[in-house]
Amino acid sequence: MAAPAAAAAAVEVLFDFDKTIIQWDSDDWVITKLGAADAFNRLRPTMRWNSLMDRMMGELHAQGRSADDIRECLRSAPLDAHVLSAIRTASALGCDLKVVSDANSFFIETVLEHHGVLGCFSEINTNPARVDAQGRLRISPFHDPTTSPHGCSLCPDNMCKGKIIQRIQGTDGAKNKHFIYIGDGKGDYCPSLKLGEGDYVMPKENYPLWNLISSDPQLIKAEVHPWSSGEEFERILLKLVNKLITLHAHGSQLDYKCNMSNPVSTEVGHHQTLPVPN
Repeated sequence: MAAPAAAAAAVEVLFDFDKTIIQWDSDDWVITKLGAADAFNRLRPTMRWNSLMDRMMGELHAQGRSADDIRECLRSAPLDAHVLSAIRTASALGCDLKVVSDANSFFIETVLEHHGVLGCFSEINTNPARVDAQGRLRISPFHDPTTSPHGCSLCPDNMCKGKIIQRIQGTDGAKNKHFIYIGDGKGDYCPSLKLGEGDYVMPKENYPLWNLISSDPQLIKAEVHPWSSGEEFERILLKLVNKLITLHAHGSQLDYKCNMSNPVSTEVGHHQTLPVPN
């Protein structure tokens, strides 16, 4: 019988965060709920998104908003019960769950921890965030465009999700893995192109990723399964997970075991891998 570690890695589920795990955009939620929309709209035409979000955290700090205020704002946002159920079930079945998101580590960890699913994820690949000595939330780019540009024309300059997927695919034992990628945005198209036969992509229907896939379906080697609601998200994901588990059980006789350890935030380029706090 295969070792538990090998079994847990056989099915890998990669999640976008904004408008995928959560129904809303976390940046927009914080900016709107904490009253910074006017400053955001004024600065938006002049700045790249990642730099803009760092600037907006400075605006909130100047208005007297603390990191705890931002945490409470994020905790107040609803999540679909079907999505949470799907995450817990996929993890319990032994899938290796990872986040690949252009949000930031502070927002993602706050939301996932609040809803009790942070430990379901082995990695969170996103823009690094930290609270500085003055109590201001700082957000940095995943790829620093000034020192380590990623060179992908499909992706924003601060993050190429396709390169993240290629790194994951290049890890030990990747040739025995099957990948399920779930996303909605334009930035999720590049990683979808990196998937191969035997993999699956779940685009949110009528969102940019779905539209890009639909414009030329032949470019996608993975099998495409669109979804439009939390209920469909859960049903389709668990159907694909169970299909792959059955495949591995029959083909490789892998023994699945849930890995509920705390995840790590994985950053490449000029960043180091950092542990996610409990």
